[in-house]
Amino acid sequence: MIIYQVYPRSFGDSNNDGIGDLAGIEQKLSYIKSLGVDAIWISPFFKSPMVDFGYDVADYRAVDPLFGTMEDFQSLLAKSKAAGIGIIVDMVISHTSEQHQWFKDSRAGLNGRANWYLWASPQPDGSAPNNWVSVFGGPAWRWDAERRQYYYHSFFSSQPDLNMHNLEVQAQIISEMRFWLDMGVAGFRFDACNHIFQDRQLRSNPPRDDVSAALHPYGFQVHMYDQGQPEMLPFLERIRKLLDEYGAYSLAEVGGYDPIKLMGQYTQNRRLHSAYSFAMMQPDSSAQRVRDVITELENNIVAPGRACYALSNHDKPRVATRWANGRDRAQTAKEMLALLLTMRGDICLYQGEELGLPQADVPFERLQDPFGKSFWPKFKGRDGCRTPMPWNGKLNGGFSRVEPWLPVGDEHRAINVEKQEADPNSVLHFYRKAIAFRRAHPALMQGDIELLPSPHGVLAFRRSCDEESLLCLFNMDVIEHTFACEPAPTEILLGQNAIADLLGVNLGVSGFCILSDA
Repeated sequence: MIIYQVYPRSFGDSNNDGIGDLAGIEQKLSYIKSLGVDAIWISPFFKSPMVDFGYDVADYRAVDPLFGTMEDFQSLLAKSKAAGIGIIVDMVISHTSEQHQWFKDSRAGLNGRANWYLWASPQPDGSAPNNWVSVFGGPAWRWDAERRQYYYHSFFSSQPDLNMHNLEVQAQIISEMRFWLDMGVAGFRFDACNHIFQDRQLRSNPPRDDVSAALHPYGFQVHMYDQGQPEMLPFLERIRKLLDEYGAYSLAEVGGYDPIKLMGQYTQNRRLHSAYSFAMMQPDSSAQRVRDVITELENNIVAPGRACYALSNHDKPRVATRWANGRDRAQTAKEMLALLLTMRGDICLYQGEELGLPQADVPFERLQDPFGKSFWPKFKGRDGCRTPMPWNGKLNGGFSRVEPWLPVGDEHRAINVEKQEADPNSVLHFYRKAIAFRRAHPALMQGDIELLPSPHGVLAFRRSCDEESLLCLFNMDVIEHTFACEPAPTEILLGQNAIADLLGVNLGVSGFCILSDA
């Protein structure tokens, strides 16, 4: 499965209000089709107050007017199906908005929903039930004067966490998913899976030994009790049973404490189909780091479960900047795309990655992300990877005729889609070539992966199946390296800044190659 993530606020603005919408995605559907992907994951478009830009859901069965109407979604769904592309809906089920009717009822003790959220009484001195803190900074408990209890929120205080230990809540979430499956969606990406269950006893988290890298108090704890609980496993089995009724796909986002171990658990025993973490979205771009991630994934995820590899998304700095290390932007972007598309498992590509877009530098006065506003300038938030797609070199990159919700910088307009379409050597053309290459080689689509000994700075592995064997080499360093091959390497099937001779393969800066290893 090759998935293309669309952040709807920033993809296509059909009505020129400065914010992308569902009709804007439909207008660009032929472009997405040309990329060669299997499915589109659309970040949340549900009705929402937009405190966290849609990840605070007020109604799971309504489209927010900002993005259009339910008819717009149904039109997009039908056109995508006709194009052979599935639509994956982003389900946010660990929490809702405080504006959701369920929470209003729970707060007031109405309609049998008093226990639908994670409420807890204060300690005798009035303090919070335990030491849990929010991902976005500050305490994770907010006092509610109406109930005279605290409610728990993993993220913003306006995003109360559901009490997933309550079987009625689980049944309701299953019902919300069935609503979209009945409509014909191809599956779901499940947001923040590790946050869906908390410890029943509400035990406090232990302290972390090394807090030198902590941005705020969340990084001072080992998150042993506020996430990653074993009750998640039978719930995932309930979800999979539902998905199998429709032949639908599932992808888990897994972060937090020991995420790759959780990925393995969440994809075992016919739970979810695939899972990804932020392991390849960190600053460390060394060959050793990538080797370690591959090794850990291979050791934890058992077939038919699959790892999903991703280098960028709407929450992390773009890989073209994060892993550039002073190298040429376009060449580095091509190498990272080739690396991603030679991995074993599912692949998730974020909008703009096919252009090699760098992280945008959004000035403080244009910042929208409250997380970034809170910790500026130490942390500049998530807006830099969320700026609108540059479709051409015109005003606002052709995204909108009015000023967009986030600015389109000159650096992005200079490498727009229209310009790259006209350049056969562009990152965009390479992206299509790399996807086609993956599809043409069964070793990449379904083969095994074997990590090979290699010089420092070089990532080397073999992808193989009964039909073929491929040698994959990537120079992750900022200087050139030579990889000795025995027997002598054959013709380079796909590559850049790489020369094969009788002694082996010379890999220049941002160099990589894929060779037949018959």
